Amino acid sequence: MAIFLSTVLLFIRVTALPSVPREITAKALVMIAITTPSKVRGELGGDEPLSSDTGWISIAAEAKHYWYCKAGPEVPRATSEHPIAPQMVGSPTGSHVEWCKQLIAATISSQISGSVTSENVSRDYKALRDGNKLAQMEEAPLFPGESIKATVKDVMYICPFVGAVTGTLTVTDFKMYFKSVERDPNFVLDVPLGVISRVEKIGAQSHGDNSCGIEIVCKDMRNLRLAYKQEEQSKLGIFENLNKHAFPLSNGQTLFAFNYKEKFPINGWKVYDPVSEYKRQGLPNESWKISKVNSSYELCDTYPAVIVVPTSVKDDDLSKVAAFRAKGRVPVLSWIHPESQATITRCSQPLVGPNDKRCKEDEKYLQTIMDANAQSHKLIIFDARQNSVADTNKAKGGGYESESAYPNAELVFLEIHNIHVMRESLRKLKEIVYPSIDEARWLSNVDGTHWLEYIRMLLAGAVRIADKIESGKTSVVVHCSDGWDRTAQLTSLAMLMLDSYYRTIKGFEALIEKEWISFGHRFALRVGHGNDNHADADRSPIFLQFIDCVWQMTRQFPSAFEFNELFLITILDHLYSCLFGTFLCNCEQQRLKEDVYTKTISLWSYVNSQLEEFSNPFFVNYENHVLYPVASLSHLELWVNYYVRWNPRMRPQMPIHQNLKELLAVKAELQKRVEDLQREVATRASSSSERGSSPSHSVTPVHTSV
Repeated sequence: MAIFLSTVLLFIRVTALPSVPREITAKALVMIAITTPSKVRGELGGDEPLSSDTGWISIAAEAKHYWYCKAGPEVPRATSEHPIAPQMVGSPTGSHVEWCKQLIAATISSQISGSVTSENVSRDYKALRDGNKLAQMEEAPLFPGESIKATVKDVMYICPFVGAVTGTLTVTDFKMYFKSVERDPNFVLDVPLGVISRVEKIGAQSHGDNSCGIEIVCKDMRNLRLAYKQEEQSKLGIFENLNKHAFPLSNGQTLFAFNYKEKFPINGWKVYDPVSEYKRQGLPNESWKISKVNSSYELCDTYPAVIVVPTSVKDDDLSKVAAFRAKGRVPVLSWIHPESQATITRCSQPLVGPNDKRCKEDEKYLQTIMDANAQSHKLIIFDARQNSVADTNKAKGGGYESESAYPNAELVFLEIHNIHVMRESLRKLKEIVYPSIDEARWLSNVDGTHWLEYIRMLLAGAVRIADKIESGKTSVVVHCSDGWDRTAQLTSLAMLMLDSYYRTIKGFEALIEKEWISFGHRFALRVGHGNDNHADADRSPIFLQFIDCVWQMTRQFPSAFEFNELFLITILDHLYSCLFGTFLCNCEQQRLKEDVYTKTISLWSYVNSQLEEFSNPFFVNYENHVLYPVASLSHLELWVNYYVRWNPRMRPQMPIHQNLKELLAVKAELQKRVEDLQREVATRASSSSERGSSPSHSVTPVHTSV
């Protein structure tokens, strides 16, 4: 009975818990929404040219309590029916992990706080050290190695949700840090300069208060607006300082990652060792060898020094194959099935050209790849491109494998669009998620971006590759044009489906290091690290799409991945931040030349020093299980917690792992309490039994009256 009552009481304690822990609820109210409407005198979405009109500056200076755009929609004042002002209980505190946790808490705050529509939390780059709160610090908190470049008072941040906020702006060599002076607690805006795509100055004819402005377009789906006195601009150079330090490579400087001096107990650069990874896969074997033919990067300057090629292939023949493949990117092994020996091989397009040029060494090479798999007499070549685009490339000297030249090969076009289409799709997505959302047309607007359709196509292509390997026991070759964009997306996703090791935290890190970083995905060009050429046609969200696909898989298989959503968001944030060296440069050879491995810190040093923060409590390590996600639009969804996290008016999906750890802790407490009660009852029963068997208790006591 005692056990039952205690258990009931404890159960009531559990069921009485709010959906999100109280401390997380408090943190979730620390929110700052940052960016700007996408329309000012026309479309401003993405990287379109900015208007030089300054009407928004002077009006904001006069109004100060709500946003007004002269040519755009007015955001109303907060009312009882439409509350927009957040409750802020203090700035984020603690370590780098702490602000990451607060980000997730902030994205669910509108669900927690009931009638109060809260704003998203400012991303606080682990700048708070030794437990100090931002609100208690007079100056911007700094990383080891970070230095202040400019500090300007009386700067106005034009927030589209709470109106104009006056404060002090600090520019360092790593971040832009704004802190309010009129609010208690302080309104803090902390933006890594690496996320800035462009900075535009909007001038004015007058010299009054807040007559100058800056428009800051970011790579992470947000925009910012600042206003200040023209005299301050000429004196302190806010615009010049932002431009200089946001785009250091364009100004003859180095990225902040080379100055970052944080100390971590784990060296993240040791996460991936190519020889160890290939040995994990059972290589070398009689058909495949681990080769260092590219140790000096002469065979292919964008490939890693260590590659896996067929054992029988001679180096001279490999050089001839390289001459026949775009950028010298010969077919090399990415993954081998432990039982069937079916392989995933990656490369670039063959240089067939309009005259159908052939290369007998290349034809023999692919035949050797097929022969290495005794369970199939066929080779599937997955060309990620659209057939029409491949034909265009052929007319320009590129092309694809013809079945006449490769008789045992089957060519399959996956019809995935190029980097320019993907860049435009993300631009459209950015337009509809911030700062205003058209609720009535939300679904049709998302559909109009085609973003989810492109995610579906990538997943569908990867499923086909994985199925050919697992069910068909057939080796596959994957390529696009140059083999460093769509190829990396497809091979890494297929390997994630086939190999449970890559679904662990350290395995996923190794997958990124292997298929993306070492094999030459052009991170520097696709992201534009430190470069002020925002209109560069080489920029494209290729890696972002890959992480989105991974997130979609975690939604369909919530217990199959060791990592959580915070892990994926952290990776994307540091894709842009330039805090770590992990995503710098375009290939392995460049990283060695720039001393990235010795002069910068790996992102995995930070992650692996606190694995519990990025762990999925649902994780079950089902080894050798193959995952086939449903590549259908009906099973895909927009990743609101990433793309819409800066918009407080969009109710995001609830990140389940956020409060699961709390519930698991309560469960453990329940179990411990029950065990304690069981021991207590057992002890009492034992004592009672002993007393019952004792002679002194066998006689009925005699009561006497006085």
